[in-house]
Amino acid sequence: MKERVGMRVAVAGGTGMVGRYVVEELVAAGREPVVLSRSRGVDLLAGGAGLDAALDGVDVVVDVSNVTTTSERKAVAFFDVAGRNLLDAGARAGVRHHVALSIVGIDRVGLGYYRGKLRQEDVVKNGPLPWTVLRATQFHEFAQQVVARVPRPLAVVPRMRTQPIAAREVAQRLVRLTTGPAQGTAPDLAGPRVEQLVDMVRRLLRARHERRLVLPVRMPGAVGAAMAGDGHLPVAGAAGPRGSQTFDEWLARNVQNGVRGGSGGGSGDGSGDGGGQGG
Repeated sequence: MKERVGMRVAVAGGTGMVGRYVVEELVAAGREPVVLSRSRGVDLLAGGAGLDAALDGVDVVVDVSNVTTTSERKAVAFFDVAGRNLLDAGARAGVRHHVALSIVGIDRVGLGYYRGKLRQEDVVKNGPLPWTVLRATQFHEFAQQVVARVPRPLAVVPRMRTQPIAAREVAQRLVRLTTGPAQGTAPDLAGPRVEQLVDMVRRLLRARHERRLVLPVRMPGAVGAAMAGDGHLPVAGAAGPRGSQTFDEWLARNVQNGVRGGSGGGSGDGSGDGGGQGG
């Protein structure tokens, strides 16, 4: 696929955290973004209402849709139905490339939400369109999302190693992928350095001058072992793109002006308005 000025790129979840950045980067690159969300009259569930009209003339779809849940049943149902509706409508519209955002380690960490992401990947790989799946590590915003889940004065934080990346850098990579041919499974995208989530939360709270009792918790069984180990990290020795902004640099730039993004992984309203990389 050759890049051409003015190509139309639909963004499922385009009003969410990473989706907003994708839209901004598309505009900066001279492309025409088409936001797919309930607020724009599109429902990825409910039979894919509004999808056919929205995808008319679209060349590429970027799927950063999401749902806020820890339930395997709900996650699998959302990503299965939303993915099939989006791919089927794309095939009817003549879309030439489907790019989906996923998460590093979902096949190694047995969280219920990750089962949904695995279903999404399976739907894309077996769908009617040429595809690229990009797995990325947790965003820098993930520390904020973890803190927001528990009311003051506590901050219950799972013991977890991650290699966090700026959401904007993920968006930039997704936009670059729209300009080329389908890659299948793309190399994992990660941030510049490995962090402990507990340490990230503590630094976030200090930067916000917020007093909370941080309670590190190890998840039970194989899930806890994978999270505390290398389960969320790119496979050792595997080549792949790396972001440049560190978590501390992100803190310095964002916390004083308010952290961008919500408190969870997405709106969960069926619109596919996406948020962060859940863990």
